[in-house]
Amino acid sequence: MTRSFEKVGVVGLGTMGAGIAEVFARAGLGVTGVEADPAALERGRGHLEGSTGRALAKGRLTEAERAEILGRVTFTTSLEDLADADLVIEAIPEVMDFKRALFTDLDRICKPSAVLATNTSSLSVTEIAATTARPGQVVGMHFFNPAPVMKLVEVIHTVTTEDGLAEEVAALARRLGKTPVSVGDRAGFVVNRLLLTYLNHAAVLLENGLAARDDIDAAMKLGVGLPMGPFTLLDLIGLDTSYEVLCVLFQESRDRRHAPAPILRELVTAGLLGRKTGGGFHREEEPGGPPPTAKPSVGSVAVLGEGAEELAAKLADAGFKTASAEAADVVVALSRNPVIELAAGLPRPERLVGLHLVGDRIAEVASTALTSSEAARAVEGLVRIVGRTPVRCKDRAEFVVDALLYPYLNDAVRMYDSGYAAIEDIDSAMKLGCGYPSGPFEMLDELGLETVRDGLRALYAEYREPSFAPAPLLDQLVTAGVRSIRDLP
Repeated sequence: MTRSFEKVGVVGLGTMGAGIAEVFARAGLGVTGVEADPAALERGRGHLEGSTGRALAKGRLTEAERAEILGRVTFTTSLEDLADADLVIEAIPEVMDFKRALFTDLDRICKPSAVLATNTSSLSVTEIAATTARPGQVVGMHFFNPAPVMKLVEVIHTVTTEDGLAEEVAALARRLGKTPVSVGDRAGFVVNRLLLTYLNHAAVLLENGLAARDDIDAAMKLGVGLPMGPFTLLDLIGLDTSYEVLCVLFQESRDRRHAPAPILRELVTAGLLGRKTGGGFHREEEPGGPPPTAKPSVGSVAVLGEGAEELAAKLADAGFKTASAEAADVVVALSRNPVIELAAGLPRPERLVGLHLVGDRIAEVASTALTSSEAARAVEGLVRIVGRTPVRCKDRAEFVVDALLYPYLNDAVRMYDSGYAAIEDIDSAMKLGCGYPSGPFEMLDELGLETVRDGLRALYAEYREPSFAPAPLLDQLVTAGVRSIRDLP
């Protein structure tokens, strides 16, 4: 059967639920918004009026359009008012017991043809559906905050979902002006499964002392072009929310990369939840601003490795003398990998600093166990003089950017290979849901499959983390000489 979704119910009118109600009303559908009590209902009405009021002030709505949107929404505290809804979507707190109880009530109240949807970001849609007598008519419809602005909707189907229903819900999402991606019922779906694993990995690297918070943030923002660094994003999402999603991921996968980093648990326990509490990984009272750019006092510099001539020329133009490794005050080794082995051949190994140029804006400054703090500071100054932002880190496999980026790309390959979601859907999800400049498979093609495969091998050899081992599909594609994962038949 082909359903006609004209009457929609939204249960839970917090910021997210009110935003979802607005999205449906903007598309011309009648909406019944339900809250637990009159006070919560008035807050929900306030969310909707405030959001449309801001759109009016910015010229994105006229007075008449705003009045039409608000006029399409009916507010109530009774679930019984959803009896004739074609679709009901819940946006209540992420507590499984609450959702299961609600769906039991909705199953009793709603007409037999009604579709029941959950906006859960990580909980099992299958488990929620099992509380009803209509599991085939239960789907996930995961919007992103703020719902009126964000274009992505993840449509989640279960093993019991009726054939064709996910496609009908996806068509409804397109009617709302959204871009749907269809995924199976796995914890975290696409966006949170990939994003939170990456953010947690950043927290682990911070805790292990690979690099400082601001250096990691700068590396991923300036080096990869992400909208913000991982710790800025964690504070924005909320450390408690991130912790809860990771717990759900770990409960399903038992993969230790999903186990929340101890520092994340510690901050949550301390009540430091991010922006909403005024402190998380970043604190409001911390001073900001870039470091000074004084010219380092370096007599001569030796530059080794691929690209050495170009960097040496830039340094010479800036007034620095270049010399051999034996005679130089500082030795810079351009490399993607640890440089400690080079130190053994130097008369003064404390002068050696690894340098990895990433993109056009940053340079990873890697200190070995022997590097002196003076040499490291000198190279940081040299990096700034040639127009790049230094990212200080330890001399470890793949340094910072690639150590975070490659496992994320590997996770995306595993996700696709499992049949969980299509390449185009995964790419769209990360671009629309996270604001990434490219999807993971677009990044893979740009970097090169072999480069990423080899980088993962280096990470696995360094950290012995099983999930860093290249996905079998990635290994097979490189072995077969395939240049793009999109070339698969």
